[in-house]
Amino acid sequence: MRLRQARERVGISQEALATSAGIDEFSASARISQYETGKHVPRYEIACKLAEVLAVPVAFLYARDNATAQLLLLWQAAPAAARQRAITALE
Repeated sequence: MRLRQARERVGISQEALATSAGIDEFSASARISQYETGKHVPRYEIACKLAEVLAVPVAFLYARDNATAQLLLLWQAAPAAARQRAITALE
C-alpha cells in the first residue's frame, strides 16, 4: 500500500520505478504490481532502492498506520533545527 502511495505521489509508472531501481525491465511492471498488491514482499535491499527513487525514507514503506507514515514524510522534509525541537518537545 505504501509503495503505491509513494509512487503515485511522485507520479511515475510502475515500470519507470522498477527500472530506476535497477529491476530487470522485462519483469519491471509485474514485480512492482506484485509488491503493491502484497502478493510478494521485496527484499530489504530492493525496498531501499525503491525508497531512494521515490525520495521517501525506507521506513515509510513499512509503516503500519497512516499517522506514522505521515510523520516519517514530515520528518524527512523538516530542517535539522525543527527535528531537534520536535525531539526536545517529545522528551
